[in-house]
Amino acid sequence: MTARPGVATVTTGTVIAYDGEAWTVSGIEAGRLLLAGARGRSLLADTAALLADPSTRLPGTGGGGEPAACGPLLDSLPAADRGELAVRVRHLREALTGYASGTPAAAGPGEPRPEYDPSLPLLDRYQAKAAELGVSRRTVQRWAAALQDSGPAGIADGRAQRGADPLGGVDERWLAMCRLVLAEHTGASRPTKELVLHRVSARLAAGHGEGTVPEPGRRRARAVLAELTRGTNAFTGSTKGKRSIAARPQGVYGRLRPARPGEYLLLDTTPLDVFAMEPVTLRWVRCELTIAMDLYSRAITGLRLSPVSTKSVDAALVLFEALRPGSRQHTSGGLLPYAGLPDLVVAGDGTAGLAGVAAETVVVDHGKIYLSDHLLSVCQRLGISVQPARPLTPTDKAAVERFFRTLSEGLLAALPGYKGPDVYSRGTDPEGCAYFFTNELEQVAREWISGIYHRRVNAGLADPDVPGLDLSPAEMLAHGTARAGLLKIPAHPGMVFDFLPVAWRTIQHYGVEVGGLRYNGPALTRYRNKTSPYTGEHAGKWPVRYDTDDVSRAWFQDPADNAWHELAWEHAQEVAVPFSADTLAYARRLALAEGRHVEGRRALAALLERWDAGLVRHPAERRMAVRASQQRAARLGAGQGPAAEIADTLPSVAAVTGAHEVPGPSGPVAGGDDDSPGELDAGEDYYADALEVLP
Repeated sequence: MTARPGVATVTTGTVIAYDGEAWTVSGIEAGRLLLAGARGRSLLADTAALLADPSTRLPGTGGGGEPAACGPLLDSLPAADRGELAVRVRHLREALTGYASGTPAAAGPGEPRPEYDPSLPLLDRYQAKAAELGVSRRTVQRWAAALQDSGPAGIADGRAQRGADPLGGVDERWLAMCRLVLAEHTGASRPTKELVLHRVSARLAAGHGEGTVPEPGRRRARAVLAELTRGTNAFTGSTKGKRSIAARPQGVYGRLRPARPGEYLLLDTTPLDVFAMEPVTLRWVRCELTIAMDLYSRAITGLRLSPVSTKSVDAALVLFEALRPGSRQHTSGGLLPYAGLPDLVVAGDGTAGLAGVAAETVVVDHGKIYLSDHLLSVCQRLGISVQPARPLTPTDKAAVERFFRTLSEGLLAALPGYKGPDVYSRGTDPEGCAYFFTNELEQVAREWISGIYHRRVNAGLADPDVPGLDLSPAEMLAHGTARAGLLKIPAHPGMVFDFLPVAWRTIQHYGVEVGGLRYNGPALTRYRNKTSPYTGEHAGKWPVRYDTDDVSRAWFQDPADNAWHELAWEHAQEVAVPFSADTLAYARRLALAEGRHVEGRRALAALLERWDAGLVRHPAERRMAVRASQQRAARLGAGQGPAAEIADTLPSVAAVTGAHEVPGPSGPVAGGDDDSPGELDAGEDYYADALEVLP
């Protein structure tokens, strides 16, 4: 019997390696082999189980590894090469059997031809075929042997496939130095290919001697360099992406697999690609968005837009919103189901548009805003585990990163003032386009999330029990809540106030004073002018909680029953809108700039009243206010395309970009000029003197 490559013949006397020992086949039965081992041992093994065992080695298969598959070679041949292969196979079959088909049953006209008569010696037929094809007899013999051993794949020309490796034939020392130099530029600015090649040559010459390591030619070197840097952003794309790619795991990405809502909550912050304006100062500011996402349903449970940069209190307030649904701004999207909190209780008011899902595990970055002692302590008290992601590994929070991209492409790109993800994508004058105030921008984001994102099909959501079922985050959240069955709900709603910052104050007859503002409420009556029982650094003072985004109110926990009570600012009736601590600081700076010594609350009330009525105190403020009113009144639609159409349907966008005309001041204003709104548009240096008065 002729042996074939990759085929082992097992018969009596064949030696088989099994479980680290050599066994001799002493008998063959139906489905079983009788094996004889050393020292007279015997083994009756099931044939299928023996051959399936990874430790089994058959004769002729040890040490050589698996042979190359023939399927890819045949499938990658061009059509012309396939035609040549078919012709060559017919020629060889004719030399071997006398028939082009390989069998007398399918003989063609005139077959067999006299020179290929099967009665002739095989070497004579080889010689006749060599003369017919114009090759040597040895070549025909080699082709015939390959055809008999491996079929048509044995005579296929695989030189093109073997020569396709761009790294083939290049010295390994040169390749290793290339990889080393490229790795050194991971955190640096983008180099040129010529610079990298020069550094590789210089280091090889210094380490091995000039000309010792053979280097590929310039064209081949650039091709090899392109292959080594494929998919790494080394010479194309953003350098930030290059660093992110370098930090990726080499193998398959690991992923968290939540089984219920609230099991994992992802927290992350990103700068937004759209300009916003501070509502009081009318200054352009950069905004950062911090969100909390339930990994199971991809639902957004907390959101906060921070001007300029994000602080630790912002991260705490995002968790505060997730734990206390409805505690932040209201939207028209409706409240999603509340999936509870591990072992404790939070009650929402049922009016917010984000999902009320608290976390069992919070996945955060290593930034100080997420790993503050205060935040970690509150999470520990609430039974929430904090799991920091790996540094510089965005794939650990891939779902959040994908949401940021969806938000940018689905909403921000359609908004006025969109500036693009980088300076290369920026328009000529995005600042001069229509804009949103920071509070309006956050409201737009909330409405888009609650009304569109939460109710749109998400390709990352799937039910393994129903393949192909399209699910939205809202549907997945309801599905997960029903599937988990157990809803752990808290018993103390006020525990979430632990996420708010603390101010230690004495309780006077007028109440408490925080940041120059006085707060009062019935809960303070029994503790006025009394020393608190607290000790330590703030001995004798009482803790008061406040929200930096709305300092018009504060919260006090009564030590008698630990109940939480809201304290109102004493002038809350005069200023009917919430205001932030930054607004208060700006009002005070205006007062100091004018050399007046007034109380902060009076300066704030006057400032808010002037801006609300369209009144200003000097030309720079008036010009900015009138220009803002004109831009908002004259703003057109947000652009074309699906994203723009979706954005136009949001109530907050329609309120700003709609046809509601916002008239400017109708007459001269004290302390300003009397230019008409139409005249204020003329001139490119319109804001030349406006920015000079800003602190």
